[in-house]
Amino acid sequence: MPITLDRRSFLAGSAGLLALHPFSLQAASNQAHLRLMETTDLHVHVFPYDYYADKPRDTVGLARTASLVRGIRAEATNSLLLDNGDFLQGNPMGDYIAYERGMKEGDMHPVIAAMNTLGFDASTLGNHEFNYGLPFLMKSLAGASFPVVCANIAKETGASPRYDSTLLPPYVIIERELEDGAGQKHSIKIGLIGFVPPQVMNWDRRHLEGNVQARDILETARAYVPEMRERGADIVIALSHSGIGSAQESDGMENASVPLALVEGIDAIMTGHSHLVFPSSKYQGFAGVDAEGGTIHGKPATMGGYWGSHMGLIDLMLERDGSGWRVVGHSSEARPISKRNEDRSITALVESDQEVLSSVAQEHEETLAYVRRAVGKTDAPLHSYFALVADDPSVQIVSIAQTWYISQMLEGTEYEGLPILSAAAPFKAGGRGGPEYFTDVPKGDVAIKNVSDLYLYPNTARAVLVSGAEVKDWLERSAGIFNQVETGKADQLLLNPSFPSYNFDVIDGVSYEIDLSQPSKFDPKGELIHPAASRIVNLTYQGEPIQPDAQFVIATNNYRASGGGAFPGAKGDTIIFEGPDTNRDVIVRYIVEKGTISPRADENWRFAPLPGTSVLFDTGPKAEAYIDTIKGLEIEAAGAGAEGFARFKISL
Repeated sequence: MPITLDRRSFLAGSAGLLALHPFSLQAASNQAHLRLMETTDLHVHVFPYDYYADKPRDTVGLARTASLVRGIRAEATNSLLLDNGDFLQGNPMGDYIAYERGMKEGDMHPVIAAMNTLGFDASTLGNHEFNYGLPFLMKSLAGASFPVVCANIAKETGASPRYDSTLLPPYVIIERELEDGAGQKHSIKIGLIGFVPPQVMNWDRRHLEGNVQARDILETARAYVPEMRERGADIVIALSHSGIGSAQESDGMENASVPLALVEGIDAIMTGHSHLVFPSSKYQGFAGVDAEGGTIHGKPATMGGYWGSHMGLIDLMLERDGSGWRVVGHSSEARPISKRNEDRSITALVESDQEVLSSVAQEHEETLAYVRRAVGKTDAPLHSYFALVADDPSVQIVSIAQTWYISQMLEGTEYEGLPILSAAAPFKAGGRGGPEYFTDVPKGDVAIKNVSDLYLYPNTARAVLVSGAEVKDWLERSAGIFNQVETGKADQLLLNPSFPSYNFDVIDGVSYEIDLSQPSKFDPKGELIHPAASRIVNLTYQGEPIQPDAQFVIATNNYRASGGGAFPGAKGDTIIFEGPDTNRDVIVRYIVEKGTISPRADENWRFAPLPGTSVLFDTGPKAEAYIDTIKGLEIEAAGAGAEGFARFKISL
């Protein structure tokens, strides 16, 4: 009979949770308790440090997660430590290594050094592993003392996935000794297979097109998992750098972990990519998902947050029979490294692991020097606290720099003289990043750390050629971040929490209003749901209404231009210029050339008036200091929001 496990409390110790798990206490002579630990979406966060803010941060860092890992190992007879991808890019240390120091043959990447130090058993790739190109990726992985697997990225594809020439091994079968309940040791073969969203072919087209191809996750799993079983795997664990999404299977799914759980032969699933926690109430009501019990279609699963915020943990009770081992019981959880108190303060739940810190101490100091270099001055603050509700200086400076750059690049081409617009989004605008996750650059010197803060990702500059109709639909897609509101009703929630801020493009160079009384034309994924809807009103260029057949150039980035976010006019087939420079480099060059910048929003967009109507939105508590600087918006503080945010009221 399967073992069922009630949720229990455990004794807390300085190195982790030190009480024996019930499976260890219950294991018989033919049973063994195996603990599977997961990190995911580390994004080079080894130190508990925010390089953008240039200060320690108790909510992040593999060095902190490492203390949870050490604690589990101390209490567990049998354990594996696995990483679920997106470890190589995502903070200034990653950029410093990629763009400043470089990776020569034989160099050790700091995040790999930290993972080696902690003794990972295996990892898979995330989509951000490809951001710096394949040569950089392969040089970085060469230093790993653990296997890295990825089944659905192929250098050459065959008639089926099993005949592909994959970039990395599609899976690995590792042999371990398990100690059973009687203290006897037995051999077990554990299969580990990895998957990455096939959308990497769009997101990093410049690095991957012509070099590799991506297969559908589910097609690939159905091919390789039986092979793993044929080759002796007693249990199979999927390292799915893919979120927990729809239960309905579709071709090329980005978040495929729910239908993946139905693939016969998979025993447990590590998930990631979404920067969320599982099990948690976030997934309540998802088809096929038990958000409290931590299962997907009855199979144990976990998602360990992001940046080291949590350690995912799956406990398996395994039983030996005549044909090997099988899972007869399981439990899942995600253990945090910190907690938020009622007064919004943070309490660290573990200390940093000194051995892990020491493994990257030199690169940490070099990164600090890298991000502190001044490149110019700003005569006004740059902040993103109100970037989702009003034209914003932190987005404005990005747009201005992009326009400046693309104007130069198009000189002497057939596109010279066309009107140039610029699309930019607030990357740091709270949301899942928390109430401190905002751009906040004070008046004065602007350093590289500030430019990284303004532009979070190492995207490269692109320009697309679009029609006036596509400009409008681009903005309609962006306006999907707002909930539809009822005219004349007070205090309605403004923002749709499932819509990421990086898809809220503001287009500079045109003027427009957003009518919140209208439904959104597109859903949060970019699917057309209300074809006749029109939230964008009074759309003009240089004071004149934009004609549907007019032509415009939009300065943007490679992610958006290649289809990232599913924006009309940006599906990869409208690109007219591909820059060799990153958007961050463009911003730095612009600031250096100007010496002193004056980042003032020009109020080119606003909400259409709705008499007697008000909305509420949450932002960082520090926003109150800037409330008087927001022009053209009737806004006031409205108390505390959830999870440390501050709430504000806008009268429309």
